[in-house]
Amino acid sequence: MFKPTVGPIIGHTTTQHARIFLRGELQKDTLVFGGIRYRRSGDTPWSKAIFQQLTSARDMCDVFALNDLATDTEYEYQAGWFSPMSPVHTVETVQELPLQWPRHVYRFSTQSGNPAAPRAYIVGSCRYLRMTVGAPSFPHLGDRIFASITSLAQRAETPISALLMTGDQVYIDDLNIIAPDREFKEILSKYRMAFSQPHISKLMSGTPTYMILDDHEIEDNWPANKNKNDDLLYNNAIAAYELYQASHSPAHELLEDGNIRHPLKRYWYQFTNGDIEWFVTDSRTRRNLSAGDRRILDEEQEQALCEWLIHSTARVKFVVTSVMFYPDRKRLGDDAWKAFPEQRLRLLETIRTRRIKNVFFVSGDVHGSLTSRLTHSEDPDFEVHTIVSSPLCNSKLLPYAKAATFILDQPLARTAAGDYRHELTSQVISQDNFALLIVEQEQIRVSYHDRDGKLLQSTSITLR
Repeated sequence: MFKPTVGPIIGHTTTQHARIFLRGELQKDTLVFGGIRYRRSGDTPWSKAIFQQLTSARDMCDVFALNDLATDTEYEYQAGWFSPMSPVHTVETVQELPLQWPRHVYRFSTQSGNPAAPRAYIVGSCRYLRMTVGAPSFPHLGDRIFASITSLAQRAETPISALLMTGDQVYIDDLNIIAPDREFKEILSKYRMAFSQPHISKLMSGTPTYMILDDHEIEDNWPANKNKNDDLLYNNAIAAYELYQASHSPAHELLEDGNIRHPLKRYWYQFTNGDIEWFVTDSRTRRNLSAGDRRILDEEQEQALCEWLIHSTARVKFVVTSVMFYPDRKRLGDDAWKAFPEQRLRLLETIRTRRIKNVFFVSGDVHGSLTSRLTHSEDPDFEVHTIVSSPLCNSKLLPYAKAATFILDQPLARTAAGDYRHELTSQVISQDNFALLIVEQEQIRVSYHDRDGKLLQSTSITLR
């Protein structure tokens, strides 16, 4: 067996379930199978191997579901792919083959069953890895920060529950002006390169990774910049996104037989860690730009989000939106929630009138990082926070955000019931960085680190 050409990537992980993505390699005129076997750390015998046939229709990728795992337990696993000599093999018959597995052993842990246990998360977005003639230019620049994240995770007192990548994991449109990539094979090549760099590959092989797309997975400021010839681009970009990012997420339902449902119905999803819940929105592909009913989230998604906010019993609620919920930018803000004020106000009024506590909006996109607090002039009980982390790796062609980028001297919204007012609770970081969120019983600690892992600043947000 051979090592995966991309992955393995640990995806959605619960107390008893984990998903593992891997890619093999196309072999002309022969079948290709991918395989996973696992065991509790310290045990000797391996589990019965799980095999999937890998096909060119899915770019030789697939996701393996591991079920009936033990809670709060470290597991070891091996992953690889191979082509059997016989052309009539199936996933059942390859079980009998005397396979030699790749020697590398990966590790991951299932989630704790203690609802009150502290949880830690890594959050980041916007990882620019410029591709030139099919190869990344200076790939170490776009990969080095993941070595720092891995090092921090290995030293952390609170285990990292998940890595949240909140948009622009790849830049399909990085050379749009010169040589735009629109063909499926070109877009797939970018994903393979982006996710097979050594440091990100090591991190994702052992840390549950959750992703959601933003515009550069398709095209800058999509769909506002869409033209009549972009249907092919969109279809190809979305097909690649489904294979490499959405496939191992909770957007795919787990069936009673332990398999993962196909095809994908939507890109937004929810997941839970103890008494902490996440709602990861799709704020990119369900937009309605018509003047009569402008929406950044479609009606179904908005309703699901509101129902979750109202009925969830989670102590802490994180809402991921790839573009900033607030504060608004002075310029170029029409791609974010600033351009959808009615829908934003509906969400805020739902949170305020229903007295929902401890709601945090987590975003990226702006190539700057910050925390901010939103209050209401006539309702002292209302409070919402935003946590922004961006970029993991910037392009020299793109500026960093700074405090002057944002509208901070006027209310976010004015209503008959009062004004929504916001203030920064941190400095604005204008360099490559990632965020570490540690959720404790009484507070959330947010620390930002540079690409070498050095602490840039930290802040604590009191829970209510």
